[in-house]
Amino acid sequence: MADALAEVDLTALTPGSPAFVDAVETALTSFFASRRALVEPLGPVFIDSADALEQFVIRGGKRTRPGFAWTGWLAAGGDPAGADAPAVLTACAALELVQACALVHDDIIDSSRTRRGFPTVHVDFEQRHRAASWPGSATEYGSAVAILIGDLALAWADDLVHEAGLAPAALQRFAPVWAAMRTEVLGGQLLDINGEAGGDESVDAALRINRYKTAAYTIERPLHLGAVLAAADPALIDALRTYGTDVGIAFQLRDDLLGVFGDPAVTGKPSGDDLREGKRTVLIAEALRRGDAAAGARIRAGLGAELTDAEVDDLRALLTDLGAVDDVERRIADLTATGLAAVAASTATPHAKQLLRTMADSATKRAA
Repeated sequence: MADALAEVDLTALTPGSPAFVDAVETALTSFFASRRALVEPLGPVFIDSADALEQFVIRGGKRTRPGFAWTGWLAAGGDPAGADAPAVLTACAALELVQACALVHDDIIDSSRTRRGFPTVHVDFEQRHRAASWPGSATEYGSAVAILIGDLALAWADDLVHEAGLAPAALQRFAPVWAAMRTEVLGGQLLDINGEAGGDESVDAALRINRYKTAAYTIERPLHLGAVLAAADPALIDALRTYGTDVGIAFQLRDDLLGVFGDPAVTGKPSGDDLREGKRTVLIAEALRRGDAAAGARIRAGLGAELTDAEVDDLRALLTDLGAVDDVERRIADLTATGLAAVAASTATPHAKQLLRTMADSATKRAA
């Protein structure tokens, strides 16, 4: 599978750059092409589903997770000019399939209608059902197909890792970290669902969800995966994981703010979408903690409701007036600072330290 990167100059790659995105997409495109002989005998519906997954994955963004994994490898002395570099980048690319699984399933759970400016996968297949005038529920069909497509993404993530061409010793180091990451992201999703159902409105509960649903598989474990591929020592792994946890939570806190205040033209999601979906974020938890009974009643009444734009604006103003927005911004700044301090004091390579400073800014100061 790493042969697809044979003509790519991996020494010149900077995570987040167009060249890095292209390299990751080259690995992913090659992998999807390799699955076609397996998919085609199962017939048109499986071909269409695999194609939908490929389109979903390929129209991704900055390839954040592979970028952090690659940087973890560089931090521990990985050589982008070395013979193992294509296999390492290919394994890093598999994180995009884990991300695809999480997003496809998350969109079903949240009843989201769009993702990156396109219909979500379950909505896409719901529309296909209606266009074909098939009997039965189009909504249930769309959700069922999307669940299976998400499952396929997770299964293929494992396939891509095992076919990347990693040396046996490297794969042996990689496997337990990969297993932990998959468990954590699924556990984080379950914590999120349970928290909403059980009505836990505490800041601690929201931060715990952020830690396991997002931070672990977005930054912490990708860095850890890259570091173990380069046989990093425990102290460096600890430093990278501290950075990953803190900056990863800050990343999600920025996402929480964008889910309420983001520009739909930039985020690709409707304005105030998190409010309409009723997400119990740190922003909401902090506002409830600060507000009186009347403010709390207004917030709770608005969460998960069919809000007009004016009602969204009113809730935004309330969250701001209560100081919740300033509190989340402070948390983002503090977490980013502690994460960067851990890396600065570590044995990570100077190049990787610079990359991680830049990547922290990109993760926590973004507009989408």
